[in-house]
Order: sequence, then structure tokens, then C-alpha cells
Amino acid sequence: MSDAMSAPILLARDGGLARITFNRPASLNAMDFSMGTRWRDIAVEVAGDASIGAVILDAAGPAFCAGGDVIAMGGSGAGGSAVTEMAGVIHEGIRALVECSTPVVAAVQGAVAGGGLGLMLTADYIVASDAARFVSRYANIGLTPDLGVSTLLPAAIGQRRALQLLLQDRTLGAAEALDWGLVAEVVPAAELAARAEAVARFWLDGATAAFGQAKRLVRTGAGRPFADNLADEAVTIGARFDTDESKLRVAAFAAASRTKSAPKENP
Repeated sequence: MSDAMSAPILLARDGGLARITFNRPASLNAMDFSMGTRWRDIAVEVAGDASIGAVILDAAGPAFCAGGDVIAMGGSGAGGSAVTEMAGVIHEGIRALVECSTPVVAAVQGAVAGGGLGLMLTADYIVASDAARFVSRYANIGLTPDLGVSTLLPAAIGQRRALQLLLQDRTLGAAEALDWGLVAEVVPAAELAARAEAVARFWLDGATAAFGQAKRLVRTGAGRPFADNLADEAVTIGARFDTDESKLRVAAFAAASRTKSAPKENP
């Protein structure tokens, strides 16, 4: 196996599509220090690349991500300050993808635990295998939420349900996760990869930049005053209206509307 293929996270490109793959299957893709640094580097690179119009976030092996690799961290002799520093590094990558104008779809299989929930919620659209399961387990080892979980989880499912998951030793199956709004779709495991790619291709084949700006407006809006969001919306839609793509699409929409509303001749 080449060094590139043995990296803890893989990055592949296919035209405007980028694929980020967690690649520590033997450790259930739990994130250690080196994986955290690579996550930050890849996320920042992808978020800053204007040629990328869609991102797939997926994982090798039976699990999506088991959170932080606390066994490796504990065995390394690292103290709390090192854990804090590494959490900050991983958070840089999370912020880069959440705040950028490129939509991200996650393909999620198997276990998603602890910080894996935050990494999953970096995605804007989540497709889960029917065998996926979701747990917190922070308190089981005396730890607290990180990797955006305390913010992204309640934003996705509401504060009360987030607290149910964080304050109880509770596991959500795929169907319940769908009911809670934690994931967007549940599909058979054999269809997971294809469905996630279909979502990404839909963005690439459509009004790619408009999808991206819609994602950015929603993702950044929660942390700003309402007036700032309204101003951003006004500027963004005006800028989009002046693009060649929008002009063509508006003209096509208008032409179709005129055709539908035109009186029909009697036979």
C-alpha cells in the first residue's frame, strides 16, 4: 500500500467533486493527533478551493467515526493541554467546512460516537446506512463534548433532544435518527455510497454556486444578528441575479411560465 493510501484521511478529486475519506478502519476511524492535523489541513484546502462545487465525506471500514482515539491519546502520555491544542486544530477544519460556500454530503455507516457526531454534522446533508447507530458516550469516560457537538447537535435536533443524547447512555438507530432530524435519509447499506454521490452530483449538475451560497447563508446565520442576515441575503441574491447562469435560468423559467399560461386553441 502506498503512503498516500495509508494516510489517516484520504482526499480524492473528480472534476468539481472532492471526496474526504476517514481511513483508520482498524480503529473505527477514531481520531488521533496525526489524523486531527490531516483533517484540518484537508478541510482548509477543500474549503478554500473555488474549483470544488461539492464534497462527499465518508469513511473506510465498518464505522464512520468513533470520536477521539482516547486509548492512543492516553497511551501517548499526553496531558489535557495537548488535548485542548489538538481539539483546536480539529475545530479549525470543522469551521472551514461549515462556514464555506461548498455543500457537503456525508455517507454514514456503522457507529458514530462522541466527536464523530460533530464531524458528521460538519456535513450539510447526511445519508445514513440503515445499520448506522449514533451515541454520545462522553460522560461514560468522564469527558465533555468537543468537535462542535455542543453547538452542531442542538442546531440539528433541538436542545432537548441533544441533552437526551448527551445526558443518557442512549443509542439512536438509523430510523430514530431520521425521525429526530439528525440525518436526512436512510438507505440500505449497499446503496449508501451511490446515494451520497447522487446528492453531490445533483449540486454539481444544477446551480452549483447558488446551492453553495444557500448553504453559507444558513450555516453562518445562526451566530449573527437577524439584521446582518437580512443584509447578507439581499447582497447575495443581488449578486446572483447578475450572473450569466441566473439570467439564463430566469429566462427559461419565464418562458416556461408563459407557455403554461398561454390560452389553448380549440381543436
